Amino acid sequence: MTTGMLLELYLLDHYEDRYQLIPLLGIAIALVMTVVLNFRSSRMIQQLFKLVLVLISLSGIYGVFLHLQANFEFEQEIHPTASTWSLFSESISGAFPALAPLSLIILALIGYAYLTLINQKK
Repeated sequence: MTTGMLLELYLLDHYEDRYQLIPLLGIAIALVMTVVLNFRSSRMIQQLFKLVLVLISLSGIYGVFLHLQANFEFEQEIHPTASTWSLFSESISGAFPALAPLSLIILALIGYAYLTLINQKK
């Protein structure tokens, strides 16, 4: 999943702005941490992985905000007299996929499931 997300973001040129690098870096770090956990699963590495997962989740929430904000501003330029609710409802289905960053939360949940699996094997 992480490799697919990285490839998709790369193909969408999701690296033009410093804020767009946040999910790329988070996913890349999670991928590296997953490999490290596969070979060496110490308590410190697991705690660091949990921190990375929390940061990825927060970046997903922040990404939804950024996508909605960009869509809202775009809709506001097109329809300057529209109501706030109308602009918001159009923003959800705007040019930037507003809910796509929530996939980072799914990624974090999968990471937590992986940690649970590792701890059950011990």
